[in-house]
Amino acid sequence: MSRPEYRRPKFLKPGDRDAESKGGRPIFEERLYSSADADPSTSTVYNNPYASLSIQQQRTRLPIFKNRNHILYLLEKYQTLIVVGETGCGKSTQVPQYLMEAGWAKDGRLIGITQPRRVAVVTLAARVADERMSILGHEVGYVVRFDDVTDASTQVKYMTDGILVRELMSDPLLTKYSVIMIDEAHERSINTDLLLGLLRKIITKRKDLRVIVSSATLDAEVFRDFFNLNDTSDKSKDTASIISVEGRMYPVHIFYSKSPSPDYVKGSVTAALNIHKTEPPGDILIFLTGQDEVEAVCQMLKDQSRGMKNVDRLWILPMYGSLPAREQLKVFDSSPHGTRKVVVATNIAEASVTIPGIACVIDCGFVKLRALNPKNGIESLMVLPVSQASAQQRAGRAGRIRPGKCYRLYPESEFEKLPAGTVPEVQRSHLAPVILQLKALGVENVLRFHYLSRPPTYAMIQGLELLYALGGIDHRGHLTNPLGMQMAEFPLPPMHAKTLLTSAEFGCSDEIATIIAMLQIQDVFITPSGPQRHKAEVTKRKFAVEEGDHLTMLNVFSNFTQNGASSKWCGEHFVNYRGLCRAADIRAQLLRLLKRYEVPIESCRGLIGETAKIRRCLVNGFFSHAAKLHFSGTYRTVKEDYPMKIYKGSTIMYRKEYPQWIIFNEVMQDSMRDISVIEPEWLYELAPHYYEYGTAGELASKRPRYDNMEDRDKANLN
Repeated sequence: MSRPEYRRPKFLKPGDRDAESKGGRPIFEERLYSSADADPSTSTVYNNPYASLSIQQQRTRLPIFKNRNHILYLLEKYQTLIVVGETGCGKSTQVPQYLMEAGWAKDGRLIGITQPRRVAVVTLAARVADERMSILGHEVGYVVRFDDVTDASTQVKYMTDGILVRELMSDPLLTKYSVIMIDEAHERSINTDLLLGLLRKIITKRKDLRVIVSSATLDAEVFRDFFNLNDTSDKSKDTASIISVEGRMYPVHIFYSKSPSPDYVKGSVTAALNIHKTEPPGDILIFLTGQDEVEAVCQMLKDQSRGMKNVDRLWILPMYGSLPAREQLKVFDSSPHGTRKVVVATNIAEASVTIPGIACVIDCGFVKLRALNPKNGIESLMVLPVSQASAQQRAGRAGRIRPGKCYRLYPESEFEKLPAGTVPEVQRSHLAPVILQLKALGVENVLRFHYLSRPPTYAMIQGLELLYALGGIDHRGHLTNPLGMQMAEFPLPPMHAKTLLTSAEFGCSDEIATIIAMLQIQDVFITPSGPQRHKAEVTKRKFAVEEGDHLTMLNVFSNFTQNGASSKWCGEHFVNYRGLCRAADIRAQLLRLLKRYEVPIESCRGLIGETAKIRRCLVNGFFSHAAKLHFSGTYRTVKEDYPMKIYKGSTIMYRKEYPQWIIFNEVMQDSMRDISVIEPEWLYELAPHYYEYGTAGELASKRPRYDNMEDRDKANLN
């Protein structure tokens, strides 16, 4: 499938009133408004009081500009600099340019900036390229998973934190870089924490490398102490310093509901429509927990706003992580005249980017986070209350251009009960991917690695056991060759990578590449509200394959490509067009990686036992996620006998009878998602080290074991 043409976003220049007519879209990462000039009657970028100035003059109006020389001085004096400043102060776009102007990109060296989120990487790179008056991908470029927009002339490279972790495998000392800037470090993503630990080790060997840690919250001392290599009382020998940048925030009036909302999805729609009816012009930002909620609210707002009279039109835009970059960029467009923009987002819009024009924020009070259950060793996507820090970040989105309002769909008494901050991802996630990366980077002693926040020991042990069961490490804890090394290099979770890398053995690598690509998107089907809901359900049943969700995904993708990857076809069949386009891009990348590793691309289409080949291959990677039907009507995991339910969107629900044995991809709360029907003997056949037959001929679980306890201890401690 040919990839859609990508148009580089353009920014409004002085006097421009219609960006679309000039073939581009306006994007603003930093706001350039002053309280004296803010005009509450408008919510668009046309409110910019500096519109008559050149871009270079506008740069001097950002709060960080007055710190330019001091930042450069501190980088000469210290190896690590902690920059504290609120989102919007200019640190993400200006600091890299200050470094380039000061000569840090000379002699072919790169200035690298990491972000936890894809959308921030793309928008920041586009903005800086525009400020440099260069074409995106040349002097300034970006790299995200499955998309590299750089060339040999690139001096400033924005990337996700995971990309830099992978670069370390081929360049352990980051010799291509003169400066590494870890942006949005306060989010404490698992890859950011991993990078912080690795960079602390690298700077002891590369005295010429400079590290900048950028944070929007006041936790700078933690980062400074972590990077300060001075073990004496002599402060003149400190290797890390802090600089604080004043932000530009307007007051935000917080409103609380009188009682907890019984349904925050419907509550957010009601709140948005009430704001639209009663509040002056100004865009709205709604925070929800996931893609399904975002899409549902977008549809409800479209349906319920159609009959509204004597009000401006609503322009409703979704924003979530798996949305294609070109779709995410639409939220940065200015609202047309007579239109109010409503951005419906996950926590992706919390801190990484500044969306222009936001005057009102609606906060549902919840967030979707991954959390490892120590009882069953399975990582679940959990909907949990936000932290107070996150709630404050969300409210702050409304105070960037003028005084704003934040509507929290929970009482003030509930806010007081919220945790102060979010637990770092490394302390609540399955650590198999982290251990795999560390082993690939030569860090054999994973328990003694210098973590900013030390992960639980049980999570480390469970991660080691899973990698051993998958064949990624041997009984001494070393990466296996070639499987373990290849798994580490694939930009996929370990179970996904194992499934794909061994797919040729089952003669279905073409189909598995499609399925693994489809698993990287959140939802395949769209569930509309109102009268269309039943029609969507009937249409979904037509795609359903009795053997489960994985083959249903394969069926949907095949029909999508056979119909020319048409958005019209997707709309008629209630299929996620944006998600399928992203899956097509990912699939193409995965096939290229398979060819690089000389894995044959084979198809089982039309062959006898076609579905069995695919499902057996899935078992080869997902055997640890197996469950058996319990007499109570629920499922229990085979290994830990832990109760599980079927996710409401699974095609397994269409069967007359639930299957006895299944595997699943992930868990949402206590419900299994992405399920396939399997035969129990496949588990014993493909994972005899993990399962065995019991005395009654039933399949029983057993712990993945090392050859002896001494070897297991070595694997944990090496």
